[in-house]
Amino acid sequence: MMQTHDPEGARPFSRPLVVASVGDNGLRLNIEASPAECDALAELDGLDAIRKLAVEADVIRRGRDRLVVRGRVKAIVAQTCVVTLEPFDTAVDEPFEVEFAPQSEAEEAYAKAMAEIEAARDKAAALAEQPDPPDPIIDGKVDIGALAAEFLALGLDPYPRKPGAEFGSLTEDAGEPLPKPFAALAKLKKD
Repeated sequence: MMQTHDPEGARPFSRPLVVASVGDNGLRLNIEASPAECDALAELDGLDAIRKLAVEADVIRRGRDRLVVRGRVKAIVAQTCVVTLEPFDTAVDEPFEVEFAPQSEAEEAYAKAMAEIEAARDKAAALAEQPDPPDPIIDGKVDIGALAAEFLALGLDPYPRKPGAEFGSLTEDAGEPLPKPFAALAKLKKD
């Protein structure tokens, strides 16, 4: 059974899924965010707007107590170009695959992974090689909306550039020399 929103109002895009409702054959989900959810997520992610947000996911049982959620987050987002400072729309298409386990198992797997990384000589290599521990199933539920919001944020370009926008070069313009960065200080020193 999937609820259509977060009853506590804590998350801008929430679709809790009761783990017990997932049968042996799994479940296919197609979810779209409402305009209000898009607005709240856009504010959270520092975007001008989210025009559309959709999630396609397959939920698969792995044993008695675990789930794997595999799918894609697709969105049209409005961002501000870092070159021109003009708004523009861009598409986000971010795949994801996350395993969920009972909370105690997930916490144990996380602690074990952190201990292995801490004990390694080359911590960066150990971190890169370490598989992700499962996410916790909390109160018998996983939140597909929160998962989608997380992967949407991961799929955003932190330095969005409008198609065709390029940085100009810092060359002399029309024969005029570029100002020297410390010229004003040199002038103060002379006075």
